[in-house]
Amino acid sequence: MRTRAVCVITALLGTWALQAVADPPAHAPAHGWRKKHDPHYVGYTGTPWERDYDVSSGHCNREEIGAVLGAVAGGAIGAKVGSDGNRAVAILIGAAAGALIGAKIGRELDEGDRGCFGHALEIGRAGQRIVWDNPVTHVSYALTPGEGRRGSEGVCRDFTLLATRGTETSRHTGRACQSSVGMWQIVPQS
Repeated sequence: MRTRAVCVITALLGTWALQAVADPPAHAPAHGWRKKHDPHYVGYTGTPWERDYDVSSGHCNREEIGAVLGAVAGGAIGAKVGSDGNRAVAILIGAAAGALIGAKIGRELDEGDRGCFGHALEIGRAGQRIVWDNPVTHVSYALTPGEGRRGSEGVCRDFTLLATRGTETSRHTGRACQSSVGMWQIVPQS
């Protein structure tokens, strides 16, 4: 009887161990699992996005956004970028965006910063602080999207941006409106 109990327990433990080895860990699901099982991230305007670039967690993954945007040459880059897995990222557009934000450090926005800015406006919840650092310019950003509205300018969101380099800090509040899917543009304040 004892031998039989040991065999049953061994068989159960063996089956459990094989199942544990076969399943990927929760932090690293098997290739393709996320695409099949996770919902898309729904943007502020209702647009589904395949990736959130960690914006939902309050930190923009600037390196991943930069890799997506770096695959495309040119100035104004929009929602659908590249064909590799149909990757997408929202972006802040407009050559004068940095100047409208104000201060010298605001004018140093590069494509990765614009991607974080735009995707934070697209995915971020109202009142949620989204942060990122630019390792080249040494500027740290904290963007807090506000409530938005639909009006004559289209779909718009208010925001507050803190940009810090060393002891210098620039704080700007403003409004950005969506000019097309995934493209946000700062509206000049009167």
